[in-house]
Amino acid sequence: MDERLKEIIFSHKNTVFFGGAGVSTASGIPDFRSADGIYSQGGVVPPEEILSHTFFMERTAEFYKFYREKMIYPDARPNACHIALARLEKEGRVSAVVTQNIDNLHQEAGSKTVYELHGSVYRNRCTRCGKKYGLDHIMNTEGVPRCERCGGVIKPDVVLYEEQLDPDCITSACRAIANADVLIIGGTSLTVYPAASFVNYFSGQHLVLINKTPTPADKLADLVIHGDIAEAMKLD
Repeated sequence: MDERLKEIIFSHKNTVFFGGAGVSTASGIPDFRSADGIYSQGGVVPPEEILSHTFFMERTAEFYKFYREKMIYPDARPNACHIALARLEKEGRVSAVVTQNIDNLHQEAGSKTVYELHGSVYRNRCTRCGKKYGLDHIMNTEGVPRCERCGGVIKPDVVLYEEQLDPDCITSACRAIANADVLIIGGTSLTVYPAASFVNYFSGQHLVLINKTPTPADKLADLVIHGDIAEAMKLD
């Protein structure tokens, strides 16, 4: 771990981590907006349109084709950043992880308090009767997955464009950030709203930015690390 970062974390009692897609790239999951990201891969229909509520409702089969190919990575495993955060939480130094990711890797690494702003591919629900399904059901079906109970269309518990974030999750995440002594923002360009605005709730002692490229909040940070977040966060 970066020595300056370690000093900040270990000299305070309450650190919160706010992370984006860059946290999971070291686990083999592509981000969205980089040169190699999902949004740069071309296609007749832009990914932003495919991942919208309207597209899901009107062209569900096409949505699921893209979703299975581009959004689900069941073989991905936690990297050094996920593992470090879980260990720091167990030691009582990190109180919460606020994530824009939908891959469940923080929980797989062992983190307990995780606020998933954009939902999770591991949770799915019938749009008609509400029956819940895991990721296996989506992966082991073809075309549009249907409910075994009522035949309704199953929808991932993922926040699509045109949909609202879960208000309870927002409240809990913002409260965690507001109560933190240290806020580490990692693997995000801070361009996705409203999630990016949540950092404005922070009024603690140290703001840390870790990202490969500059962010709008760099000028406000006590420590800025432009590099790979898995390397920066890796514990000895």
